[in-house]
Amino acid sequence: MQVLKKILWVLFILPVVLGGVFGGGYLFYLWQEADKDIQSVVDYRPNLTTKIVDTKGRLIANLYDKEFRIYTHFNEIPPRMVEALLAVEDTLFFEHNGVNLDAILRAFIKNLRNQKYAEGGSTLTQQLVKNMLLTRAKTLDRKLKEIVLSLKLERVLSKEQILERYFNQTFFGHGFYGIKTAALGYFKKPLALLSLKEIAMLVALPRAPSFYDPTRRLEFSLARANGIIKRMYDLGWISQKEMDVALNEVPKVYHTTTTQNVAPYVVDEVVRILGFLPDLKTGGYTIKLYVDLDYQKFARDSLKLGYKNMLKQLREQEDSTLNGAMVVTDVKSGHILALVGGVDHNKSAFNRATQAKRQLGSAVKPFIYQIAFDNGLSSASLIPDVARSFNNRNGTIPKKRHWRPRNYNRKVNGLVTLKDALTHSLNLATINLVDYVGFDTIYRDLSSFGFEDLPKNMSIALGSFGISPLEASMQYSLFSNYGSIVEPTLIESVTDARGQDKPLRLMTPKNILSQAQAFLTLSVLKNVVEKGTGHRAQVPGLEIAGKTGTSNNYVDAWFCGFSPSLQAIVWFGRDDNTSIGQAMTGGVVAAPVFGDFMKKVLKFDPNLKRHFDVPEDVVVQHINGETYYTIKGTVIPQQSQSTSPLLF
Repeated sequence: MQVLKKILWVLFILPVVLGGVFGGGYLFYLWQEADKDIQSVVDYRPNLTTKIVDTKGRLIANLYDKEFRIYTHFNEIPPRMVEALLAVEDTLFFEHNGVNLDAILRAFIKNLRNQKYAEGGSTLTQQLVKNMLLTRAKTLDRKLKEIVLSLKLERVLSKEQILERYFNQTFFGHGFYGIKTAALGYFKKPLALLSLKEIAMLVALPRAPSFYDPTRRLEFSLARANGIIKRMYDLGWISQKEMDVALNEVPKVYHTTTTQNVAPYVVDEVVRILGFLPDLKTGGYTIKLYVDLDYQKFARDSLKLGYKNMLKQLREQEDSTLNGAMVVTDVKSGHILALVGGVDHNKSAFNRATQAKRQLGSAVKPFIYQIAFDNGLSSASLIPDVARSFNNRNGTIPKKRHWRPRNYNRKVNGLVTLKDALTHSLNLATINLVDYVGFDTIYRDLSSFGFEDLPKNMSIALGSFGISPLEASMQYSLFSNYGSIVEPTLIESVTDARGQDKPLRLMTPKNILSQAQAFLTLSVLKNVVEKGTGHRAQVPGLEIAGKTGTSNNYVDAWFCGFSPSLQAIVWFGRDDNTSIGQAMTGGVVAAPVFGDFMKKVLKFDPNLKRHFDVPEDVVVQHINGETYYTIKGTVIPQQSQSTSPLLF
């Protein structure tokens, strides 16, 4: 008998005792460690999606790293959504302490009966713990940890806090994390506007996100939602009428992308500017831009139209090297209203509006004429439009000892007024003007305007240096903003997830000229559009000023223009810096894009300011039937009486 007792002790009792001791010790260890383990759930800081919106608050794009999530607080979640979730996942959620022993027992029996793991009996708290802290391994050890952590978590968080974390952490399929994200993604609705059927479709997703994805398996999604609605009715949580209405509803489901990027070149620039924020794609920022999506669409459509028209003129189907860019700003503030870095971001993400350095060509000439006006000349002053030859020691033109510039039409015009020279973009007259005013003066003043990397030779008169469309936008504000250069600004505000604004560098205008002095050039730029190389930019009923630009051999084509309230820089060229094609000048390919854009804007906003203001210090003089502007107190001699024209 003693031997039998010993055998029983060794075979049955001792293992039970030891198992109990070790099991209890292990549970005690898990309980002690649980405080550290649940801390990440208590201090919940999930990765949040950053939103980029336009000046009217409309979504431009979402930025995120791995999880596309828009956070929602518990008080934003409709009570019906909480009820629907509890109906299908954890009816006794507000009654248990984190673990539902009855549910676990039922699941255990069901698993034994099926001889496989068929049901877990997990509460919402357990599901949250499993998703955030544990693996999905179906083991006893993992289940014990889950139970202990759930019990511990319910001691430090309220039921509402647990639900808030569950609704924000859970994956709802289609790349959507969090219930608010899913509602906007699938139904394009805020939570408060969801119908009962839409709510049921959403809470059905966590069980099998891919299977119940309404964008791919709508019939299964609807069937699952109907089951949840009937369950809510059986529990007495909704009325017969509510159930009937919900069962018959078939909501409209949208197949939205997670980024929803409608202005990719703009977004690329935002990411570049705000690259100093380490959590730019995870911090849940709201980035408000000055961009107006209506203007952005007009600019994109006009640029594409210009591109297609070029292909027709060139008799090409499509050319991967041919491209363009456009920057639209408010003339007073410099706020960027539209920015297009290419004709198709899907084919090339290179942002030509901000990154491409292209020769400005004749679009530099207004600055040279402004310098001449600042040095005592007027738009009625005479300049010889005759050929010149320059020593090429600095290598302006490769493999040539002398540089012999010529006009576009290869003609010479003799003595011409500065107004006519700029209106018709006469190269020879401009070069002679640089020589008369003095190269050092021109070079110094161009540098003071902000132009960089200027070659120290006469080719600067024809814009032989590189500049981006965005930089050109800043430089041309000298005229459109009446003498003050304003730096183009893209971002209006950056607000973090707590509603705190991030400080941004304030752009202050750089006062260069008096309004009257700047208007002298502006008045000639009006003439460029009315009678000169920029006539294709005309818009009926709207005053336009601007300048065309074409670099050597038709490599770059520009139009830099502005109305009394808007400025737009348009550029076309080839990415490999080869010629666009014979006669593809800025006036032919870029100016029409400007005109088309302005017509769209004027139709959209008929109240747009239509006429330029004339500064008080500016007076009009009429000479030989031509109108000239000068600053009050300055007398322009009659050409017929002029005895000393500008000769060299």
